[in-house]
Amino acid sequence: MTLKQPRPIEEAPLEEAEFPRPSPGPGEIRIAVSACGICHTDLHIVEGEVSPGKLPIVPGHQIVGRVESVGQGARHFRPEDRVGVAWLHSTCGHCSFCRRGQENLCLQARFTGRDVDGGYATEAIACEDFVFPLPENFSDLEAAPLLCAGIVGFRALRLSGIERGERLGLYGFGASAHIVIQVARHWGCQVYVFSRGEEHRRLATRLGAVWTGEPGETPPTKLHGAVIFSPAGEQVPQALQVLERGSTLALAGIYMTPIPELDYPTHLYYEKTVRTVTNSTREDARELLHLAAEIPLHTQVEVFPLSQANQALRKLKEGKIQGAGVLQV
Repeated sequence: MTLKQPRPIEEAPLEEAEFPRPSPGPGEIRIAVSACGICHTDLHIVEGEVSPGKLPIVPGHQIVGRVESVGQGARHFRPEDRVGVAWLHSTCGHCSFCRRGQENLCLQARFTGRDVDGGYATEAIACEDFVFPLPENFSDLEAAPLLCAGIVGFRALRLSGIERGERLGLYGFGASAHIVIQVARHWGCQVYVFSRGEEHRRLATRLGAVWTGEPGETPPTKLHGAVIFSPAGEQVPQALQVLERGSTLALAGIYMTPIPELDYPTHLYYEKTVRTVTNSTREDARELLHLAAEIPLHTQVEVFPLSQANQALRKLKEGKIQGAGVLQV
């Protein structure tokens, strides 16, 4: 499913296309894709809010499949190994950010489904150093959302500064939040969920939220940390207003609508912090996948055939997917 030119998802911009079978280069592997999660980042690329690195492009960066063949010098995986591929396709490995463990900020980073063809396809090429073995207690469909929704959500949770047993706010309750709430509950946190969707609030309650409401509502107590997953800039002052002194708000999206003017004493004073989350590192992925098997996490998925990628992304845009959407290839 190929994007030739960004357009609104209502115009069904993804088209079915046939390409020659890709050959893995040095250090690369070819993967037979069985499942690929859908993500708001895919939607932002398709609609042009995030610029694609090349056109045409095959989106998709939560890839699960089996190794088909390996390129020269690739030694980590063998044919038939089950693997997962995430958003970070490659980094330079030698810039100042890479050297100090911040490869997610690498100036030459390339991203799956934006700079190189991704997983909305029957086969995909990946750099073996950026590929992960997957826990056996997840099916392919269940594992797919862990590879971005889970990994980036986990990084956002940590950057919120939340401690075990504290009160956490989650704004937006889609693929990432329905995984993050399970980690937070595992840590003994009380979770407060803000979502426009009644069905999403019901799911949050089933997963252990102690309170749910719409964005803009005031919870019964101040929060020690919060994460905004939705790309709605107006939620930034709303979240800051209900944070406890000295707390952090993490913004987890790759794109956000304009943030309204902030009032210093209302929103920022008392040493409140706002920080963004820029994709993730391989260490984030390894930690999340280990934790997912340990807890274990349970992903709720809505499955679509690959040919319905446009319909799946439109449903995502309309907020009508419960949990995570996954394309079955």
